[in-house]
Amino acid sequence: MTYSVKASEVKRRWHVVDASGKTLGRVATEVARLLEGKHKTIYSPHADVGDFVVVINAAKVRVTGKKREDKIYRHHTQYPGGLRSIAYGDMMARYPCRPIEIAVRGMLPHNSRGRAMARRLKVYAGSTHPHEAQVKGSTEASSG
Repeated sequence: MTYSVKASEVKRRWHVVDASGKTLGRVATEVARLLEGKHKTIYSPHADVGDFVVVINAAKVRVTGKKREDKIYRHHTQYPGGLRSIAYGDMMARYPCRPIEIAVRGMLPHNSRGRAMARRLKVYAGSTHPHEAQVKGSTEASSG
């Protein structure tokens, strides 16, 4: 009989990912993998076994080629004529955390499990974040 992990057995750790100098897509795949729990031996596609992820230095993430000028983020307000567009460079100037959030969300499942995983993602433009206690407690619990 196949073993299925129970929600009470899932131990969620906190990971800190430094995005400075890394490529946007490479950071997003690493983060999505941690959020889904694919790095764990108890991973199961139907169960939410992922961890919390804190991304720091989001404003220092790189993109290759001419994406800073050419890449465009679009969304629709659901009102007539409501298509809104913003270039990657403008997005980084106004909302430096948003490109990483969008890239990671696109790599997660597009259902309620994916939304739950996205809630465990914390992105910060600088190197400071308010989750030091959780990260420290998580590493002490795992090493002890």
